[in-house]
Amino acid sequence: MSDFSTGRTRTVRDDRFRLRAILVGVEHPVVLVHGWGGSFESTWRSSGFVDLLQDAGRTVIGIDLLGHGSAPKPHDPEAYADLTARIRERLPQEPVDAVGFSLGALTLLRLAVDDPGRLSKLVLAGIGRNAIEATDRASHQRLIEALEGSPSEEDNLSRLFVQYADQPGNDRAALTAVMKRERSPFTDDELGRVSCPTLVVIGDRDFAGPGEPLSSRITGSRLVNLRGVDHFATTDDFGFFDAALEFLGALPS
Repeated sequence: MSDFSTGRTRTVRDDRFRLRAILVGVEHPVVLVHGWGGSFESTWRSSGFVDLLQDAGRTVIGIDLLGHGSAPKPHDPEAYADLTARIRERLPQEPVDAVGFSLGALTLLRLAVDDPGRLSKLVLAGIGRNAIEATDRASHQRLIEALEGSPSEEDNLSRLFVQYADQPGNDRAALTAVMKRERSPFTDDELGRVSCPTLVVIGDRDFAGPGEPLSSRITGSRLVNLRGVDHFATTDDFGFFDAALEFLGALPS
């Protein structure tokens, strides 16, 4: 009797193992796209987010935006007119899940609008109201002037952007060119074309927020607000980890 029970248990475990292998095999790869001044390595691998996805059996595709990380770094703002091009070149033929932060989130959102079939699930971190409103030209110009020279002691935001631009491996002139690119806010009609399940995650201290004006315009999207989190802390926050991994079906079992 005990031998039969042991054999039955082993069979059930083997069946579960095979089922898990099948399920992992059909899960979509996860594309990760960083924000301005970051890279796949500095944003996603250093935080441990890549390891968590891989531990859940997911294939990770890391992409450095043009002007960042290992990508080419042209100094002409016109070179950055279509940041989705570099992402499209690196996508497999089958749909993927995608997670983007800040500039990476805006770029993935543009891809979801223009080519809805490419994404299966979409996580937008660190964007909200800023995606649907025109850029504050005065504030934007101060950032550019700070990048081209040096920020004033009173302008904390510009100083933070300069610090990011001067991190090892970055090219400040290329990142300034990215900042100078032309960008239009997303319209309601455009956001209405987003067809994949979408999660918006944003800190309640993020200058890009709040998230509701964006989330409410994407049909069926979910909004998670991170308490006490500012823009730059988003991708290191455990609340972001939990929300994104749960949404992607990649929480540890």
